[in-house]
Amino acid sequence: MADRKAELERKKLRLQQIREEKKRKEEEKKKKEAQEATKAVAASTTAGAGGGGDLERKRRDADDLLKDLGLPPSVLPPTSPSKSTTSDAGSQDSGGDIPITPSPRHKPKLGMSQTSVVGFPPKELVSYSKETQTPTETEEKDDEDEEVISEPTPAPAPQPTPAEEEKEEEPEVPKEFTEEEKTQILSSENFSIFFDQSTRLVERALSDQVDIFTDYTGKADEDGEGDKDAGAKLSFNRHFFDDRWSRHRTVTCLDWSTQYPELLVASYNSNEESPHEPDGVALVWNMKYKKETPEFIFHCQSAVQSAAFARFHPNLVVGGTYSGQIVLWDNRSTKRTPVQRTPLSAAAHTHPVYCVNVVGTQNAHNLISVSTDGKMCSWSLDMLSQPQDSMELQHKQSRAVAVTCMTFPSNDVNNFVVGSEDGSVYTACRHGSKAGINEVFEAHQGPVTGIDCHHVQGQLDFSHLFLSASFDWTIKLWSLKQSKPLYSFEDNSDYVYDVEWSPIHPALFAAVDGMGKLDLWNLNNDTEVPSASITLDGQPAVNRVKWSLSGQQIAVGDAEGRISIFDVGENVATPRNDEWNRFVRTLADIKANAQADTDEETLSR
Repeated sequence: MADRKAELERKKLRLQQIREEKKRKEEEKKKKEAQEATKAVAASTTAGAGGGGDLERKRRDADDLLKDLGLPPSVLPPTSPSKSTTSDAGSQDSGGDIPITPSPRHKPKLGMSQTSVVGFPPKELVSYSKETQTPTETEEKDDEDEEVISEPTPAPAPQPTPAEEEKEEEPEVPKEFTEEEKTQILSSENFSIFFDQSTRLVERALSDQVDIFTDYTGKADEDGEGDKDAGAKLSFNRHFFDDRWSRHRTVTCLDWSTQYPELLVASYNSNEESPHEPDGVALVWNMKYKKETPEFIFHCQSAVQSAAFARFHPNLVVGGTYSGQIVLWDNRSTKRTPVQRTPLSAAAHTHPVYCVNVVGTQNAHNLISVSTDGKMCSWSLDMLSQPQDSMELQHKQSRAVAVTCMTFPSNDVNNFVVGSEDGSVYTACRHGSKAGINEVFEAHQGPVTGIDCHHVQGQLDFSHLFLSASFDWTIKLWSLKQSKPLYSFEDNSDYVYDVEWSPIHPALFAAVDGMGKLDLWNLNNDTEVPSASITLDGQPAVNRVKWSLSGQQIAVGDAEGRISIFDVGENVATPRNDEWNRFVRTLADIKANAQADTDEETLSR
């Protein structure tokens, strides 16, 4: 600020000097004009006194010339008083009376007069350039100088030449901001939006790694130096972890975007090590770019137990919280907090929400949520102030079912399957005369942690099949057509936290457990042991597993907040044409073995 004041004082002093200089020049100019006027009057007086005879002689010569040409001499009209006065003065000075012959023309009197000089400024050329249009100190100085020192010119200023036009079009050099101005800009909302978008683009560019030595001729493969992971069943791709938002948090849910398959949303619970940080966090990660930071960061004031991309709304992310609230984030908003949230009231959820799912079609869809108090609510994404519909999930008038997981069969929005804390699996309906709990499937000895219906579209329909995982270290294969499990997979030696069918292979599913192990089961190959298995570094408890929509990758989240991405070998992930028929035979063998075991137990009794 002191430099600014000193500069203004120098400007004022300069302007005062310019004004004084201009005033002095004007006074000198007036004196000069007065002297010139005096000299001109004296010269005209002298000329009038000595030139009277010459004038008369010239008139007589003119009359004689007219007579020779046969023309009458012209008669001069009476002279004006001013002229007679001048002539009389001249005759008196000469000392004689000389008669005045009228002149054929009226000759006006000439004298000195003051001229007015007007200066026209040059036409202003307005130019635009792709630079920040910021008013600079240099422009202000030029304007002030033009107002003060621009002197009147006798003629209009010439038009600027092309070279001068190009010079004027050159952008001014931006001024250096002060520390206060820098702080103000950095704290503005517009700068935050610009910086967030720009850094995201720069991160993508810097992290994108391209192998410029790729050999498309196949010579490398002939030399035995081809892709070593081409035949691998499971290979590590990358991991996602953020020091601030992921550390000391547990991954509670994973979901891939249907609109943008490279985006993965992960929800996290509270961080007990940092009580001042938000309890609930949802991060959107990008598989397309090799950057280490999340694409979007969302948070709320309660631990997020479930999260999902809203189908048919690619910009919205839905979250279910520990407090019972349903929150809605929008990546178009500049805020990281929810743009909508449900109320904490008896009409909505008041217990933790472990399941959220958007079901329906583009023109008719709803958000379905279920909490651990057995309450299921149906919401419209346009209005979360109150649910459109709600119902209590109770089995035969007993206490409410404590739901821990939920799944809908393929292309079905009415019927669904839920797992509970008591180890039972229930089928239920949303509408109709059988609305509520319909059937119960009892086999697990611990809480059901994961459940998933068969969704693969193919030659045959297996939508009646579903899998369940439990704390009892087992995975069970069920059919909606019978109340007993078709098969129990008992290869795990710890809690099985999640299970999910492959989206493209009819007989393939993935499961994770508390020992940090990811298993791939291909039932057409073996039902006793997994076809492929891998253990995470450090053996953290793996809470969630999610297949990508292409079926070529698997995302797993663990209790340390880390998300690992694995590539599934093509020979494992891609089904052959006969996989559906083979799976039919596999199911028939499973049922036959189960029947034989039942008969053997009956005989043993």
